[in-house]
Amino acid sequence: MRITGDGTTGGTPARSDGGPYPLHGSAVGSARRQPDSTPVGQVGGDQTPAQIGYRGPTACAAAGITYRQLDYWARTGLVEPSVRPAYGSGTQRLYSFRDVVVLKIVKRFLDTGVALQNIRTAVQHLRDRGFRDLERMTLMSDGATVYECTSPDQVVSLLQGGQGVFGIAVGVVWRDVESALSQLHGERVDTGETLVGHNPADELAARRNRAV
Repeated sequence: MRITGDGTTGGTPARSDGGPYPLHGSAVGSARRQPDSTPVGQVGGDQTPAQIGYRGPTACAAAGITYRQLDYWARTGLVEPSVRPAYGSGTQRLYSFRDVVVLKIVKRFLDTGVALQNIRTAVQHLRDRGFRDLERMTLMSDGATVYECTSPDQVVSLLQGGQGVFGIAVGVVWRDVESALSQLHGERVDTGETLVGHNPADELAARRNRAV
């Protein structure tokens, strides 16, 4: 799928042979998807609120961004904390594991010069996908357009067509964040207890098991 921030498809149309699919703003959450993708909310208990949250400094460390970036992205609605927003002085934002993955992807997009409006659309698309969809997804871009690929053949197709200049394997980012957070502090949402060296893979595995 293709992202073009202005809500128009433009360029190469979505293919009928299984992708890659270009994402575009007006179709996020409703654009044509891979036949084997699973609706959000039915994968790994995505509708269950996160039990573990990560404070701003922890999210920054795992995503490789500054606190100034984190704060600006939250205030402008680019990447907002899904566990707990900041309600005012003295409150701490809490980010979910998925939020931190998205933060790291946004950082990589910005570093490679992708337009901010396209990044916003990509962020919404990532939030709408299930955990298993994210793990196998690769986002390709030529700087102006972002495509979703879920197979090596789709990546090759974009490269051959000159549309994929760089790519982000979401599964690799996922594992990088997972590893980083396992060395940092998390916080239980229900009790406020600080967890040292909590591995987010444990919670994600539990979500998948609940869906089986």
